Amino acid sequence: MLKANLNLLPTLKVLLETRNISRAAELLHLSQPSISKQLALLRSEFGDELLVREGQRWLLTPRAESLAAQLADSLGALERLYEPPGFEPSRCERVFRLASSDYVAQHILPDICAALAKEAPLAALEYSLWDKRQLPQLWQSQLDLVSTITEQVPDQIRGLHQGEDRLVVLMGRRHPLADRRLTLDDYLAWPHLQVSGGGDKDSPVEQVLAPQCLSRRWFARVPFFQAAVEVLLRTDCLMTTPAHIAWQLSCNNELAFVDLPFSTRTQHYHLLWHQRHHQDPAHRWFRELAYPFLRDHLQGTVVESRKVLAQTQTR
Repeated sequence: MLKANLNLLPTLKVLLETRNISRAAELLHLSQPSISKQLALLRSEFGDELLVREGQRWLLTPRAESLAAQLADSLGALERLYEPPGFEPSRCERVFRLASSDYVAQHILPDICAALAKEAPLAALEYSLWDKRQLPQLWQSQLDLVSTITEQVPDQIRGLHQGEDRLVVLMGRRHPLADRRLTLDDYLAWPHLQVSGGGDKDSPVEQVLAPQCLSRRWFARVPFFQAAVEVLLRTDCLMTTPAHIAWQLSCNNELAFVDLPFSTRTQHYHLLWHQRHHQDPAHRWFRELAYPFLRDHLQGTVVESRKVLAQTQTR
């Protein structure tokens, strides 16, 4: 079976359209001898003269006339394969899937949803709580985007850095430790509360305490920040959490926050997606829509939290 030389088809198309070797060479930026050589190969492949010289003109054979009609459609379809896919937000009916903590769901997601509804009213958004253990399996997940704390970004994962923050201690405003500098003994003497959902907010503390054979006394672990707020308001628990979250939660609740009595590593926030989504126009549009809301909220609340902490340190 003869193997077709598809590289010759563009030359065949131009020859059949121009019916002129010199003009074909000019359009294809090739020499006339090169075009003549390719015409000879085409005649051999198709078993037909294709172009026949008649005085100063070239005439198409019946086979060439048939090929001219077929090539216009076939090469057009091939060229369309290489065209970048278009994307119109107003016509998009895709379900976008985003995962993060319930804090993001409460304080940032509504703004993302409002922008999505305005620009892509036919699209939908499905939000889920993020579990840090899912990151190595992101390639097989249906998730489009993940907003989370992470130190290591696995291979084949793309991301945008949203900002960074440090950990603080959040408690009820009437707590005996509120509004003063803590000692390590203070920190360990009181029961602790943990929010288990979302990114990793606790391992930096464990990296400091464990080498000293120290540990916290856990009173409760809850999956949601709003539940944690209610527990803090009704108990003497302490909760270690990023400063921007502590500031936001203390704005509308009788809560206070202070610095940890020891240094921990900075926590970095990223918007992540798998490499397989990177070139998808709809995905690119959605992450460019969501990212500014996530970045600006983080960076703005970090600034506000620093102001509060600076006041606490002067007391």
